[in-house]
Amino acid sequence: MSRIVVLGGGLVGRVMALDLAREKDFQVTVGDRDERTLARLRAEGLGTIPLDLADDAAVRRAIADADVVVGSAPGHMGYRLLRLVIEAGKPYADIAFMPEDFLELDALARERGVTAVVDCGVAPGLSNLLCGRAEHLFDKAERMLILVGGLPRRRVWPYDYRIVFSAVDVIEEYTRPARWVEHGELVTKAALTDIEPIDLPVVGTVEAFNTDGLRSLAKTLHAPFMKEKTLRWPGHVEKMRMLRETGFFSQQPIDAGGVRVRPFDVTTKLLFDAWKLPEGDLDLTVMRVECEGSAGGVHKTYTWDLYDEADPKTGYHSMARTTGFPCAIVARMLARRELARPGVQPPERLANDDRFFERMMEELRARGVTIALTVA
Repeated sequence: MSRIVVLGGGLVGRVMALDLAREKDFQVTVGDRDERTLARLRAEGLGTIPLDLADDAAVRRAIADADVVVGSAPGHMGYRLLRLVIEAGKPYADIAFMPEDFLELDALARERGVTAVVDCGVAPGLSNLLCGRAEHLFDKAERMLILVGGLPRRRVWPYDYRIVFSAVDVIEEYTRPARWVEHGELVTKAALTDIEPIDLPVVGTVEAFNTDGLRSLAKTLHAPFMKEKTLRWPGHVEKMRMLRETGFFSQQPIDAGGVRVRPFDVTTKLLFDAWKLPEGDLDLTVMRVECEGSAGGVHKTYTWDLYDEADPKTGYHSMARTTGFPCAIVARMLARRELARPGVQPPERLANDDRFFERMMEELRARGVTIALTVA
């Protein structure tokens, strides 16, 4: 019996835990501080423990007997939890969108003999895996472009946007400077810039804008041009630019009616309520990964397209499916010792393993998540 501890029982953590609990030889326990979340998970047959992920000692106790740990915490907790799990010597699969450079912990993971697969969602995650696969297939990679977004199927004024996870992590995309590679050099520019219309199958026209989603790819891959852009329904980006430039996303306290408050805290509270996906509404995830290069002297373009909708049968939101399933698949491999490559491993580092890549694609298809490949 493999004991798996999931850190965080939100919408994505819940999907991962339920997916893993389908295996009879897995004992799955979810740690979260919200009792309502834990009560729902218990009603679904999962083991639970009250756990404040901000408490290092409590996290160490929670994972002490685990065979595998799965991370589903907000990005600002990601690096600290990654270090704690590595120090505990536990295999780890994680989706946290952490701002820190997780590769700084690679040496520690290797020293402890720990396999920690990070950025293991959809983007970052599957996007990394596909870019890494392209570099493996090319003799020389030339250009890699990632276009990705989670969208509501039904557009509603004023934001034309909904979320099924943390508003804090969404706003991080709008405020963190975007980094990409041009002519082999790292370029930095403000997020929410270089807005352009993109036409994609099924969804039609969306807006693409710069975000800091390239992450570890800028260090691990060698294409001279690499960029990620996030997708939203047209009109959303300009509203976010307005809020950012007015200071609504600032984390510096201000005086408001004699009370010291951070605009960021007020904004995230208001936007979380305004952006919350109403009961019964569906979301969708769309991603295109386009990679150009040469193989055997022939120029090729690999284009991977993912389109996914919420599953009305399970009630799983699309963003939870496309983010949670890759991480749960990796956690299975870790639990069964089918993946044991010590170090901090972003998915692109695993893309040269044919068995791992095909297994990931096969397991995603079995869950109804398909990625179509076009070669030109």
